[in-house]
Amino acid sequence: MPEPKGGPAAKLPLIDRDGGRPVFDQLAELLRQQILAGIYRPGQRLPSESMLVETYQVSKLTVRRAINLLAAQNVISTAQGRGTFVKEVDLGSATFDLTNLKELLDDSRTTVKILEARFLAADERVARKLQLKAGQRCVFIRRLLALQDQPVFYHRGYLIYDPTRPVMEAEMEVTDLKGILQGSGSTLIKSGDLLLSATVLNEEETQTLQIINTPAAGMMLEHIFYDFKDHPVSWGWFVCSSEHLCLHSRVGIEKVKRSRDERTR
Repeated sequence: MPEPKGGPAAKLPLIDRDGGRPVFDQLAELLRQQILAGIYRPGQRLPSESMLVETYQVSKLTVRRAINLLAAQNVISTAQGRGTFVKEVDLGSATFDLTNLKELLDDSRTTVKILEARFLAADERVARKLQLKAGQRCVFIRRLLALQDQPVFYHRGYLIYDPTRPVMEAEMEVTDLKGILQGSGSTLIKSGDLLLSATVLNEEETQTLQIINTPAAGMMLEHIFYDFKDHPVSWGWFVCSSEHLCLHSRVGIEKVKRSRDERTR
């Protein structure tokens, strides 16, 4: 079998034509493994279509499907007239999630305590966020999320008051971040905006979170959710000490995780 030009030949498994996995998928995985092994490095050009056809004894259509798959996975990019290249690491493409917050909310040991829930007149800031008139009635709620009785997140939120519906805690729950992160969602919610920023916890926040050393650095996660008419439904924010809200992201090429059945075919 000829070696692919543009890099040394890799001692990798050959394509299994008798297995149940599509040949183009196997070819894409072989190329991915060579990239992960450093045979083809970021910015380098992959072998041409004709070279891959000859090397792996597959059709041009199979090669094109494999290349399209890798391109869809952001592993490679193609430039007309120049060839196919391994994508370089792009820090601007990094995405972060709130996995640790979701894990906390999913943890059976986590408790959510209602500290306060009452009607109040919206001040100018609340009115602006919820698109109300200043002085218009809304619902204010404070919650404390604790893990094994240790305070972790302090939440304050404002909700639109609708006199045609009773204001119940179950309804409040799905119009804040807890319901969204747990995937329970709500028939009221169409979309939401989240803003994460660093903050210095004030006296009320440090006392509620039982933080002794002050002033204390913290993180604030602000949220605002909209209904299907794009009207705000709720606005609020979570605060916590900085160690409880860490963001993680991986850039570059990753191994594809496959099920046990796929690995044993």
